[in-house]
Amino acid sequence: MNQPTPSPPTLPVSLAANPKLSAWLKFSSTGQVTVSPGKVEIGQGIVTALAQIAADELDIDLSRVQMIRASTATSPNEGVTSGSLSIQQSGRAMRHACAEVRRIFLQQAAERLGVEADALDIEDGTISGPGNVRTSYWELADEVSLDRDATPGVVPKSASHRALAGHSVQRIDIPDKVLGRPRFIHDQALVGMLHGRVLRPDNARARLAGLQQDGARAVAGLVAIVRDGNFAGIVSETEHGAEAALTALRKGASWSDGGPLPDENDLAAFLKGQPVESTVINQKTSASSGKAARTIKRQYTRPYIAHASIAPSCAMAQWSGDRLHVWTHSQGVYLLRADLALVLKLPVENITVEHMEGAGCYGHNAADDVALDAALLAKAANGRPVRVQWSRQGEMSDAPFGAAMAIEIEADLDAQGEIVDWRHSIWGNGHVARPGRAAQPALLAGYEVANPFPRMVSTNPPQSNGGGSDRNSIPLYDFPSWRIESHRLTTMPIRTSALRTLGGQGNVFAIESILDEIAADRGEDPVAFRLRHLRDERAKDVIRAVAARAKWKPAKQTGIGHGIGFGRYKNTGAYCAAIAEVEGAAEITVRKLTLAVDVGEAINPDGVINQIEGGAIQATSWVLKERVRFDRQRITSTSWNEYPILRFSEVPDVEVEVIQRSDVDPVGAGEAAHGPVTAAIANAVFDALGVRVRDLPITRDRIIAAVEST
Repeated sequence: MNQPTPSPPTLPVSLAANPKLSAWLKFSSTGQVTVSPGKVEIGQGIVTALAQIAADELDIDLSRVQMIRASTATSPNEGVTSGSLSIQQSGRAMRHACAEVRRIFLQQAAERLGVEADALDIEDGTISGPGNVRTSYWELADEVSLDRDATPGVVPKSASHRALAGHSVQRIDIPDKVLGRPRFIHDQALVGMLHGRVLRPDNARARLAGLQQDGARAVAGLVAIVRDGNFAGIVSETEHGAEAALTALRKGASWSDGGPLPDENDLAAFLKGQPVESTVINQKTSASSGKAARTIKRQYTRPYIAHASIAPSCAMAQWSGDRLHVWTHSQGVYLLRADLALVLKLPVENITVEHMEGAGCYGHNAADDVALDAALLAKAANGRPVRVQWSRQGEMSDAPFGAAMAIEIEADLDAQGEIVDWRHSIWGNGHVARPGRAAQPALLAGYEVANPFPRMVSTNPPQSNGGGSDRNSIPLYDFPSWRIESHRLTTMPIRTSALRTLGGQGNVFAIESILDEIAADRGEDPVAFRLRHLRDERAKDVIRAVAARAKWKPAKQTGIGHGIGFGRYKNTGAYCAAIAEVEGAAEITVRKLTLAVDVGEAINPDGVINQIEGGAIQATSWVLKERVRFDRQRITSTSWNEYPILRFSEVPDVEVEVIQRSDVDPVGAGEAAHGPVTAAIANAVFDALGVRVRDLPITRDRIIAAVEST
């Protein structure tokens, strides 16, 4: 029998897009290696994990690795840092590139030393061989050109030969943050820097009808008032002066009426009543499906959710003739550059976008918007840099939100209560309107300038990229038949774009909630019920691991409940199972979260634990507290009073077990916990109180409403 011809080797996706080895790393004569990934640090710890990968493949000490911030001037273009893909994409590219560079240097050393390359070893960058011959990366750096393309077929080290991967090391970025050293963009000060602020209406769709400028012009230190259509702002010598001038300018502004907003207390009706684009996401049929004896139909909702970053968005911009330099905490420096070029009508090569860390990022927040604000205001600064920082109010009203969702699930059950058919329908805005992906820009000021671009209506990525509203909507469980539909709104009165997990949190919440109902109706343990419907052994392993860790199921106590939730992020990424312990009193308190996670090879296990802990705590905040509030004209949750988040005193005890699989390629952990934790808390509330809350957040009022509706 003829054996199939093996596929030719290929480069990792990010390396294929940026094949020049010199774009990824460079050696200095001082004994350092500069490593320049295209992904950015947004608090998830990837600079540390990528440094571990580079040090492992090059056989150097971690202290020799200098991580360089992403910049369109020097870094490979890896698109956007999102979707928990940094280790999966950048990590694989980095491992391959460093493995090939190691081989190149060994070949050069062999020629210099007159020995076979296979006879050489590398220890902390020193290359040595028989007879005590030796050289180093640093000695050979001038002889070896990395200005060459990577080649397929390079074999990196096996997991058993890696010294750093799989071990917890101290994160590179943490000391500065703990000790209060300037690291965030908010702390940076360029020479001659001015300060800018932008004027915006309470209703995002209102137009600037009039602008009296006398009050603002009287403020000391004013450099310029900028107006371009509905875009208006000020530039000042000082930050205090910028705030004072903006306050005066706001008093002199008059606005047209904007469009109405939905009824926040009946979002499901709004979402289901709008024009939509409908898509069948997945369909499965089985001739052996049993006969339906009854149908369970349930609706689940989640509200619009704010990014609620601790620090408002900030950027700096400086013009030099027709060239622009922007400093930003955007997740995608190349994508932002593309949209800046569209709005400013510049060639992309005239714009440099450089990343700096920001204090909080959970998706497409206002980092890109404020970068354009800074660029527009800096036109009036005569070549001086301008720093623009949004206010808390602006951040909570003008930045994109995570989309609200209404999810209906119908499950047909046979006479024995087994699932024979499953129907899952989703209504909501699209989850993505990031910059740089369309012929029109997705930046707020681009809709406000005198020749405005049309407002972008958010879309959903295809299932092949993880989906948007439909993310995690296809069951992982072995049901005989199903039909999954998504109904994306083609209107968008409230601006939405990517927020951590996209639709994954809502869909896992819905699926895992109705499964618990069905298990309870059957009188079957919910852990056993899930295991019985899963074929994927890795899925079963995380459920078994979390059940063992949490000693499932503890003895019943009055007012105390336990619940489980499970998911595999995007159905292709990290596996995660969570068990929540809650207490139901005047308010719901989450006392403890126990989680098990499988990310394949955990490069830095402590980093994985940090990501899962952070995701679990954020999910707890979403479930118990977070909801964008608005009346028919404006967003009203513009401070921490109206948009409360979980306090330190309310943070549950969190335990995480990492299932290490060194022989499996790594995937990201940043978004794996949200859906399972959301479902686990909701299921635990039912266990504690006997009340099923299907509308997030689970507040006292929602519990009372659920009781009254039963």
